[in-house]
Amino acid sequence: MKFGVVVFPGTWSDMDCYHVLNSVLHQEVEYLWHKERDLKRSDCIVLPGGFSYGDYLRCGAIARFSPIMEAVVDHAEHGGLVIGICNGFQVLCESGLLPGALLRNNHLQFRCQWTHLRTENSATPFTVDAQPKQVLHVPISHGEGNYYADGQTLVELERHGQVVFRYCDANGVANDAANPNGALHNIAGIINRRGNVLGMMPHPERCCEANLGGTDGLAIFGSIVTSATRALGVA
Repeated sequence: MKFGVVVFPGTWSDMDCYHVLNSVLHQEVEYLWHKERDLKRSDCIVLPGGFSYGDYLRCGAIARFSPIMEAVVDHAEHGGLVIGICNGFQVLCESGLLPGALLRNNHLQFRCQWTHLRTENSATPFTVDAQPKQVLHVPISHGEGNYYADGQTLVELERHGQVVFRYCDANGVANDAANPNGALHNIAGIINRRGNVLGMMPHPERCCEANLGGTDGLAIFGSIVTSATRALGVA
């Protein structure tokens, strides 16, 4: 399959994502500049982490109006896969592709550390290679990862299995001590109702090779490839 990695001014995880997809998973990948509207026949769009447009106004608020996002929204509305990581998650919320918002961490500190994530829904195109309730070890690096949504939205997310990843401890227990930013319901990642758009704050691209400290990120990127392969009917 082919991946398109979007690059905004201020994006800095684009090369990490490209490396994992191209050099580790051996998939076709192409960078997509923010001023373009051509997704170059990409099957899955990746919105990487970083500080798009410097995040001077509000994280993702300016990137949402980039020409490329018109094409990304259209791609998603027609069932195409989209994954937003960290700043990419913020852009997805700003663009309306995902509900809720990412607020300042409740302790007002930037956190760069390893976290544990409990896989709450292993039936999505982004998690089919993971086991139900599997605990993944994935790092974070953000100052505004505190997921917030109104009460009714949270009820709907839980009811429809849209919470994909939840911060937890090493034993899979979701509690306040395991929550690195104050996110409601310990939410680390969600999908849209259709199930083709994922937003997550942790960085799976930083843990896809053993010499970087872990390979649990492959459960996510590998799932996308697996899903595409199954959709094509290839064993």
